[in-house]
Amino acid sequence: MDLVVENLTVTRGGVPVLEGVGFTVTPGQVVMLRGPNGSGKTTLLRTLAGLQPALEGRVSVEPEAIAYGAHADGLKATLSVAENLKFWASVYGTNDIAPATKAFNLDGLLERAAQNLSAGQKRRLGLARLLVTGRPIWLLDEPTVSLDVASVGLFADAVRAHVADGGSALIATHIDMGIDADEVDIGPFRADPRAARVQTAFDEAFV
Repeated sequence: MDLVVENLTVTRGGVPVLEGVGFTVTPGQVVMLRGPNGSGKTTLLRTLAGLQPALEGRVSVEPEAIAYGAHADGLKATLSVAENLKFWASVYGTNDIAPATKAFNLDGLLERAAQNLSAGQKRRLGLARLLVTGRPIWLLDEPTVSLDVASVGLFADAVRAHVADGGSALIATHIDMGIDADEVDIGPFRADPRAARVQTAFDEAFV
């Protein structure tokens, strides 16, 4: 399933930050989203994930195809590692958490409460959620934050396995993970801040 972005304008606080954005992500493809901090990568990903509306343009994708991984790990602190993954598996209608725990080296932590994990372990658990969604398109915002070198390798392996199975990934990151990937540089799509246009108050709820 393709993710097709056409002539997209996205806003932050009602002000356009990117305009005329266009690219396609196809099954089996990894695309790295590049740009300096504050350039609009997170805003673009949130728009593609359907969490805020675009000002102009079109995103062609089935909403049920997308799994979005943001800065927050999305964990329930008092639940164990296994309980967190089983909860998300139930939300997405899947059952088997074993591939996810193995991929992110969580088998020895299954009974530990999320609140008692280290920052890196929490991040691995948050990323393991991707594998229980069963969704083909991953949108990921700086997924390697708090990960050590070994854990970055686990994540890279999970992405490779995902695309080998026909999935795809759009990843905003500043690091080289050693993944065979294409790149989209959002620099050429930066909007002129002097040309601010009016946006609905709906946008503010997600800033």
